[in-house]
Amino acid sequence: MSDECKICKSKTIRLEKRIRRRAPNRLYRRCTECEFISLEDSFLLTSEEEFDIYERHENSIEDPAYVGFFQSFIENAIVDHMDKEDARCLDFGSGPSPVLAQLLEGQFDWSVDRYDKFYTSEKVYEGNRYDLITSTEVVEHLDDPLHYFRLFKSLLAPDGILSIMTLFHPGNDEDFADWFYPRDPSHISFYTPKTMEVIAEQVGLAILYCDDHRYITLSHD
Repeated sequence: MSDECKICKSKTIRLEKRIRRRAPNRLYRRCTECEFISLEDSFLLTSEEEFDIYERHENSIEDPAYVGFFQSFIENAIVDHMDKEDARCLDFGSGPSPVLAQLLEGQFDWSVDRYDKFYTSEKVYEGNRYDLITSTEVVEHLDDPLHYFRLFKSLLAPDGILSIMTLFHPGNDEDFADWFYPRDPSHISFYTPKTMEVIAEQVGLAILYCDDHRYITLSHD
């Protein structure tokens, strides 16, 4: 694997992290400039292995805790930054149980297209523009984040917003070694608010809101 950062092309340093007891260490690269951390390519899962992990998830709109998880995201990362009664939306990476899409449709009567590479794989977004694009617990799975952020930018209407949910990594190597988030082997890309600033600059987006924990909302620059 190249020691060049996938986001900003700066130098990276190697990190080791043990995911499970008696399992070999996995190797990551941390960028010395934009703080992006990515799993080394030799440790990436196959599509079949990744799908198997997703199939173990048991989430539904009948689970109040899971609904609350998305409700907080809606209140903080979406509604404070949207001023439309009739929005067209894309839930990118909607998963097997598209709870967020159901909430947006039910609460606001917005039209929500769904895309997920495993569960709703038709690229319904092609040729469309959206007032809102959501991507929740998705960007940590992306091996080439810039490609997807450029795609999101191309799909946004001129006054549209992109709302992202992903846990930002703790920022130092000792804490990363103890952090739970990479224990999911399908989590391969990790960001900080600084990483997101660099991504936004690279693709022509502006940051409207960031809670410095797991939510970030962007718009056209």
